[in-house]
Amino acid sequence: MAYILCIETSTTNCSVALALHGKVIASLEDYDTKYSHAERLHVYIDRVIKEGGIRIDQLSAVAVSKGPGSYTGLRIGVSTAKGLCYALDIPLISVSTLKSLALQVDAEEKEFIVPMLDARRMEVYAAVFSSTNQEVREIKAEILDELSFSEYLEKAKVYFVGNGVDKFSAICDVKNAVFVKNKLPSSLEMAELSYAKFVKKEFEDTSYFEPYYLKDFVTG
Repeated sequence: MAYILCIETSTTNCSVALALHGKVIASLEDYDTKYSHAERLHVYIDRVIKEGGIRIDQLSAVAVSKGPGSYTGLRIGVSTAKGLCYALDIPLISVSTLKSLALQVDAEEKEFIVPMLDARRMEVYAAVFSSTNQEVREIKAEILDELSFSEYLEKAKVYFVGNGVDKFSAICDVKNAVFVKNKLPSSLEMAELSYAKFVKKEFEDTSYFEPYYLKDFVTG
């Protein structure tokens, strides 16, 4: 039985899920406006394990959202995941925060998905994915303007999702732009991605793994 604990702390959403063979069987998250990971993460882990009806020593692996995102949030999530892996002697799996966030959108063939996380001022962290969750353009830290993502908007409908959407929707008035608001990265979408890595044995070196900060855009 492949039980994987998924931890997402890259934004203000403190999110934990327990998955069996890539399917979520228990979860808990809090779309708070403040960072509460230090107080809630371990409590959430305990509750999700109990709700899933297993003991913590039955976990097969721990998956963690690797970033980009809040410096403090990522650090808390990764240190917790590494601690569990050390204590239980199980593998650590990392999941791209933006790749996971893109799974919250159902796009049609040839359409694009742009997950974007808020940074300071008019800056976001963003990537471009196809409707099948294949990376079309790599993750970048970029300053938004009226022409951002125009090469994709000219071709097809583009879905923008994440907490960077509000600032882009305020300056982008293009017919093909669809803004999916009030969405944050969640552990729920990590289940499928982490299980695929588990099957392929794509594990991180627990001793040396560090979050993908790209740069420290949030210190809260």
